[in-house]
Amino acid sequence: MTLRTTSIAAVVVVSAWPAAAHRLDEYLQGTIISVEKDRIWAQMTLTPGVAVFSWLFADIDRNGDGVITEAEQQDYAARVLRDLSLSIDGHRLTPRLLSVQFPDTGEMKEGRGEIQLDFSAALPPGGRNRKLILENRHQPKISVYQVNCLVPRDPSIQIEGQFRNYTQSSYRLEYQQSGVSDPLLSSLWPGPLVWLAGIAFLLLTRLLWCRRRS
Repeated sequence: MTLRTTSIAAVVVVSAWPAAAHRLDEYLQGTIISVEKDRIWAQMTLTPGVAVFSWLFADIDRNGDGVITEAEQQDYAARVLRDLSLSIDGHRLTPRLLSVQFPDTGEMKEGRGEIQLDFSAALPPGGRNRKLILENRHQPKISVYQVNCLVPRDPSIQIEGQFRNYTQSSYRLEYQQSGVSDPLLSSLWPGPLVWLAGIAFLLLTRLLWCRRRS
């Protein structure tokens, strides 16, 4: 799945920086999240500033030949995902990389090249109220983070709120999904057979009591 830019217009824009601006001494990591009932999809765009490009390039180009190979791209994407902590309702999720795209090295040198990662994670069954938490610990000394959520395409899913820490390295999404019973209430609420048995028992007890009275 590709998160389309047309859908992004439905929410607050992830980055307030002009598209033509060249970043300087920061590593901008922007994440867009899309929620479905059984899965989340996410897209990360990582833009190294001019001052941090050389250091970051050396970290990606592990063999030092001046070329970022496909294997090095995949290796770096895997390291980024390992630095993410993703959970829902207290259950740890495992993100799966779907695709990775690297820009031209010249664009990265100018501070306008974006590395793009697409990933997804399967969601375990849950109740009506859900809480998704994303924590990004990738390159915290040089990075700034921005996170946002798309308006769900499924009308049964309603976003309740988005909460971030000051740096946006920690993000919490709270949402509701209709048509799903709360597991706690389900465990406390007897099934129909139990109800029928209980009603039959009460009727029988009432009948015996009435016969004794008569």
